[in-house]
Amino acid sequence: MRYYIGIDGGGTKTAVCVANADELTLSYAKTGGSSWREHGVTKVVQNIKDCIHELIGDDFAQIAGIAMGLPCHGESIDGDRALEQAIHEVFTDIPIYFTNDVEVGWAGSIALEPGINIVAGTGSIAFGKDVHGKTARSGGWSEFFGDEGSCYWMGRKVMELFSKQSDGRCPKDELYWTVRREFGLKDDFSFIDLAYEYSSYRERVASLQFLAERAAKAGSASAIALYDEAVRELCLLVSAVRSTLDFAEKPWIASYSGGLFKAGELILPQFTKAIEKDGGTLMPPQFEPVQGAVLLALQRFFPDGLSQIQSVMRKA
Repeated sequence: MRYYIGIDGGGTKTAVCVANADELTLSYAKTGGSSWREHGVTKVVQNIKDCIHELIGDDFAQIAGIAMGLPCHGESIDGDRALEQAIHEVFTDIPIYFTNDVEVGWAGSIALEPGINIVAGTGSIAFGKDVHGKTARSGGWSEFFGDEGSCYWMGRKVMELFSKQSDGRCPKDELYWTVRREFGLKDDFSFIDLAYEYSSYRERVASLQFLAERAAKAGSASAIALYDEAVRELCLLVSAVRSTLDFAEKPWIASYSGGLFKAGELILPQFTKAIEKDGGTLMPPQFEPVQGAVLLALQRFFPDGLSQIQSVMRKA
């Protein structure tokens, strides 16, 4: 057996896909987060090891290559070194391609073709590659001072808008009442305690984006405007990447991944229009990010098998 493994890491969850190059099969599993900043190197490595073990048992010697897209990778020399060393100790003598998780999102959405992918999940970041193989990224700095247009950013904006609508700085609309109903608030100031409980967990703050979605669909002008603002922020990320790369042919290709885009009509029509105005065309993602990670592994370690596995993915 020859296994090629793709890993799509995230702050809250990590997806793993194993491609069996001999039997042309794919298997999937999920585990906890793989951000060493949030969980520590030891926990991240254990999560990855356990998840791969779940899929192939003790047959690690048959692993022919791994592509790991991990959050925070490329953002800390010391952190990268510590994490890579710990992973190599577990997967001894196995070729591994380490990259930021944004690249596996691009590889999945555009199937390794030149273009730009924008991720708007818990965080936000854009990544692109042109016909010359040159790459660029924009965003993904930190939730403390970045991640504009992400679900986390939206969650914080929901809290901000609720407080402003509560005390009269903004007119009350359906967003205010949606938050009150969701948490059963009898006193608006009790929301402060809830906010503190949420503040230590990125995924919980990000989950508040669904309140904006619910309110927008019920007609909240402030929630609808929030999605418009998110589109503007995400387009800034795309434009920054496009200006760095060579996309001489038009229209250039853009795609997307991440939970924010599940809001559908609240964001995709505006985003599509903005991309087209900038000379591009927006296409739905072809594959999931974890499948993109497998494609990266095959491209680097078994390019002759790339088209066959890609065909398997398309038929699934």
